[in-house]
Amino acid sequence: MNTIALLTFLALTICVALLSWIKTRKEQLHTLSGLFFANRKLGFVAVGCGLLFANINTALFVGENELTYINNMSVMAWGVTSVLAMLVVSEFIIPVYLKMGISTTPEFLALRYDNSTKTIVSIIFLLNYIINLLPSVLYSGAVAFNGLFHFSEHYQIGYWTTIWLLVWVMGIIGGLYSLLGGLKAIAVSDVLLGIGMFTGGLLLPFFALKHLGDGSLQAGLAKVLSSHTDHFNSMGRSGDAIPFGTIFTGMALINLYYWGTEQYIVQQVLGSRSLADCQKGIALACVGKLLLPLLINIPGIIAVHLYSGLSNTVEVFPRLVADVSSPVYSGFMAALMFGAAITTFNAGLNSSATLFTLNIYKPLAIKRKWDVNERDYLRAAKRFEMLICLVAICIAPFMMFAKGGLYTYLQKIGGLFSVPIFTILVVGLLTTRVPPLAAKVGLFFFVVCYACTQLVFDVQVHFLHVLAILFVMTTLIMLLIGKWKPVPVPFRLAGNSMVDIKPWKNRHFYTFLLVLMAVFLFVLFSPLGLAR
Repeated sequence: MNTIALLTFLALTICVALLSWIKTRKEQLHTLSGLFFANRKLGFVAVGCGLLFANINTALFVGENELTYINNMSVMAWGVTSVLAMLVVSEFIIPVYLKMGISTTPEFLALRYDNSTKTIVSIIFLLNYIINLLPSVLYSGAVAFNGLFHFSEHYQIGYWTTIWLLVWVMGIIGGLYSLLGGLKAIAVSDVLLGIGMFTGGLLLPFFALKHLGDGSLQAGLAKVLSSHTDHFNSMGRSGDAIPFGTIFTGMALINLYYWGTEQYIVQQVLGSRSLADCQKGIALACVGKLLLPLLINIPGIIAVHLYSGLSNTVEVFPRLVADVSSPVYSGFMAALMFGAAITTFNAGLNSSATLFTLNIYKPLAIKRKWDVNERDYLRAAKRFEMLICLVAICIAPFMMFAKGGLYTYLQKIGGLFSVPIFTILVVGLLTTRVPPLAAKVGLFFFVVCYACTQLVFDVQVHFLHVLAILFVMTTLIMLLIGKWKPVPVPFRLAGNSMVDIKPWKNRHFYTFLLVLMAVFLFVLFSPLGLAR
């Protein structure tokens, strides 16, 4: 274990925490709006960095580099195509949320369908966070830090024990950070991390290529461009974890769900001070997503030339960082990954408490006429955060047994919770007479059928294609129920905006540029470009 790297990591992490505390110590956190939405005062830089770092975590660093190492650049599609999804969401879905003044995405479903639909969807969200999101962030963070600092080797303790210890440390720190700082502290940390990533973080390929070329950047680049060039191919092969055709089916649906429905993502934009700031922030996050292959894919390609036959491929990224960079830079990258993991974990905790408090606990208290006030709701929210934090800590180490690569496993399990919710949201947005019964039947049909295809029957169809097929089938079932039992009064959007909803006037020009950049990346990493 390198002492200089560890001290650099600790110094940078403490500085970020200290600056976040200084910026938020006067923030009003004794209200639900202050704790969950930063009092709806976030500017576009905070929104953009918040979106990016709610999305970026160690699971992304570790998982995508692992898949690039095993397969090729086809895994890049998750991030690059998400830009298109983000732009669609920015134009068509977020304006609806801000106009209606909602606090959670299930709240829209309550207005469109009924309260029981909201409760069901809130429970599905919470299950996804508790089983999938929060444990994966802690586990991948533990793997990354053990790979960087070699705790298990230095202290002569087993790998399994080391992962447990690191998961507990990260979970406790993340839980305290979320409880004490709320969304505002998370947003401040995200801005600082964004500055770090867009400066020093993107230098990792430079150091890796110099290491590969024995000190010469040109020699390292020549090696990467002259051999194993099939790893540059973003079009992929049929046997890859992410076949190219899935971009147009289940991947598109998951990305649209993620950026337009996922509570811990949407909550970042619901805290914005205006629709224009929100749309600018989404555009800024898109720029970050287009730069991210330098951190989450290219290192995996360089690792192909450095390591062969790794027994534990999940350690590709942390091992590369530790081997190719100076101790100071290793400490810097450790701080960046730790911050990314903690902010995603915090965002998940904060959103889970939001869902529980506003969609489950508060309606129950009103229905049963409990004598509760704002302070009682805050207390319930913080207790719930502590509870799910402990549950996630206990589940996280068992992510070690995921098969087929950590990132693919997470997406496959996430599909069980995500696309069913997105399906009923889309039908709710595009129709006015489909009844609540259709939403409940649609959720049940989708979840049961998808679970059967992944856990019971071997259908020999990629899970992303299965999601797309079930999306179409569920939509048709909901429309048929709408024809059979339409609601007597058609749904109408009601305005209750808490912020200015005037859109950003230059958004279409920047949308064109961002789409052009996304297409360019696919051409660059294809048989027409570097994969020749």
